[in-house]
Amino acid sequence: MTITFDNERQTFHLRTPNTSYILTIVEGQYPAHVYWGSGLRSASWPGGLTLRERASFSPTPDPDKSRLSLDALPQEYPGYGSGDFRNPAYQFTLADGTTVAELVYRDHRIFAGKPKLEGLPSTYTESDDETQTLELTLHDAHSGMLAVLSYTTFRDSDAIARSVRYVNESGQPVRIRRALSASVDFNRDGFELVHLNGAWANERHISRRALVQGQQGIESRRGSSSHQHNPFVALVSPGAGEEQGDAYGFSLVYSGSFAASAEVDQFHTTRVSIGLNPFDFEWQLDPGQSFQAPEAVLVYSNEGLGGMSRTYHRLYRTRLCRGEFRDRTRPVLVNNWEATYFDFNADKIAAIAEAGSRLGIELFVLDDGWFGRRNDDTTSLGDWKVDLNKLPQGLDDLAKRVNAHGLQFGLWFEPEMISPDSDLYRAHPDWCLHVEGRRRTQGRRQLILDLSRQDVCDYIIDTVGGVLASAPIAYVKWDMNRNMTEIGSALLPPERQRETAHRYMLGLYRVLETITSRFPHILFESCSGGGGRFDPGMLHYMPQTWTSDNSDAVCRLKIQYGTSLVYPISSMGAHVSAVPNHQVHRMASLKMRGDVAMSGNFGYELDLTKFTDEEQVEVAAQVAAYKELRELVQFGDLYRLKSPFEGNDTAWMIVSADKSEAFVAYFRVLAQPNAPIEWLRLAGLDPKADYEVDGVEGVFGGDQLMFAGLVIDDLHGDFQSATWRLKRV
Repeated sequence: MTITFDNERQTFHLRTPNTSYILTIVEGQYPAHVYWGSGLRSASWPGGLTLRERASFSPTPDPDKSRLSLDALPQEYPGYGSGDFRNPAYQFTLADGTTVAELVYRDHRIFAGKPKLEGLPSTYTESDDETQTLELTLHDAHSGMLAVLSYTTFRDSDAIARSVRYVNESGQPVRIRRALSASVDFNRDGFELVHLNGAWANERHISRRALVQGQQGIESRRGSSSHQHNPFVALVSPGAGEEQGDAYGFSLVYSGSFAASAEVDQFHTTRVSIGLNPFDFEWQLDPGQSFQAPEAVLVYSNEGLGGMSRTYHRLYRTRLCRGEFRDRTRPVLVNNWEATYFDFNADKIAAIAEAGSRLGIELFVLDDGWFGRRNDDTTSLGDWKVDLNKLPQGLDDLAKRVNAHGLQFGLWFEPEMISPDSDLYRAHPDWCLHVEGRRRTQGRRQLILDLSRQDVCDYIIDTVGGVLASAPIAYVKWDMNRNMTEIGSALLPPERQRETAHRYMLGLYRVLETITSRFPHILFESCSGGGGRFDPGMLHYMPQTWTSDNSDAVCRLKIQYGTSLVYPISSMGAHVSAVPNHQVHRMASLKMRGDVAMSGNFGYELDLTKFTDEEQVEVAAQVAAYKELRELVQFGDLYRLKSPFEGNDTAWMIVSADKSEAFVAYFRVLAQPNAPIEWLRLAGLDPKADYEVDGVEGVFGGDQLMFAGLVIDDLHGDFQSATWRLKRV
């Protein structure tokens, strides 16, 4: 990990353990991208950055330098209006109403460590010697606007963290219209674009397609990172697989509306951009003020998508997630939502907890319906007071009854929402996001609190904090069940209304920082109708996320497989639910449901009191097996072996850091008649070591298991699975 500057050639070389990122200052003004890929010994070579004279339709900033055109220069942070017609990274409206700005190099500094981003989540260090940071200061002499580009390299990771901070030194207000976090110009096309798309209950399915000329990309305009698109894209070389080929990943540490795109231009170069969605965004930056854009984390691997994923997993698990639970194994839990929905009382909850204690479960989570007059989803959000009709002795008594059975107690909240039928709304109808005179669109019979307001944020901190302090609560599920409409704030002046959505995110992050810091002993899990806000921004405050409201084992194969493209297993909540499944009515075997859920933070989402004697024995065995496996599962290295997007079978495995043990899981969706004998090639093992495989007689070489494979037993019926535990001998 080093960042060096060659003053003679005006070239920066950013090194990670296995990669190089090189940029140069052209004509003393224009930061230009030279290279990003496998590690290089030198930052300069003949033809490293080649300029060529173009037609007059690609204009030149200096008529005496005919080879220099911003329209063809591979820029590090491009603008629009002064010669580059491609997708810009920034755009301002200046005091005179014009939108032309040209940020050019002024100076730089290189230093150890990584500064925090004001008001925003980001990756971090525990000591300055873990990272080096390059800050490039760009300025527009005409307007007085500055942009400070930040690049951080990590000692132990092939990742580069990028962000930008704007400073207004103009003496007059400037409106920021576009503030992307990163832009990279590749000197070629021919890539394939990979991203994660979906919908509620079908999140993060993998999409992969060849780039074509023009702009292609993804975005969220929903005020959240969304079920529909995750704030991540990758470019991969054609034919790149799990363990070979080039993969360039771009992941945004943000939970609101975003945009990510890849543009192939007339010269067959490719520009990738990611950051805040400029749609319906504007920010008035007054003189002397600064604006911080979110962080983008860039990862390159020459070991395919699997190598890229494992880099993200290690970095996000250890230097994005924080707190007491970052490095601790997570408890096996049971959640009562699909067991009872809103229909429960203290005795019913205690009975489920008692059944859970006999099965070895460690945590009971009380979901929606414990507060206000919440007998359905039409009322009481915002009224965080216990419903004494359901829980006459209160939360403290219920939590202690659960504790008496040997289980910890957890609780569901949806703090960002307000019901029109609530005491809070009747007292403060202006506290929701709304536009005066417009109807207030509802989703799930609820509105969204205006977290751009400090008084609203303080109310959430006080009321939620009061509940958490009132009982022995060990876990919180923090939900959010709708997207933004009528995005306006009663307190913001007209010229700042388009700041509302981003100010909301800043308010949310302040709330999360305050509450999670005040209650460090509580394990927080984020949720947004399942996986609607599964993003790095939320992981900074809450180390795990409810992966999807769809708990069907077959659907979860694609959801969990796709999620793993960026996010570590330790971040995924995965539960066994009842059959017929409540979302798709499928009858999957209890074994397959358990095996799928064991590839995550394991739990149950059903009524434990309804198990047959045979099912109780099987579930107790599942819980015991997971407790033996969970440190490996939650903190090992993931290797994806067979994709559910490509066939009837899915397989993955998790290998310990020292390669001494592994867990392999294989899933078959539909039975096939007269099927061939199948061999599953493993990955990530030590080829020179020997391994024992549970349930298989003999000792096998790591090379045999990876290059020849493991025979899959004949599985009978639909929705079947098999797992193996490997140990080095």
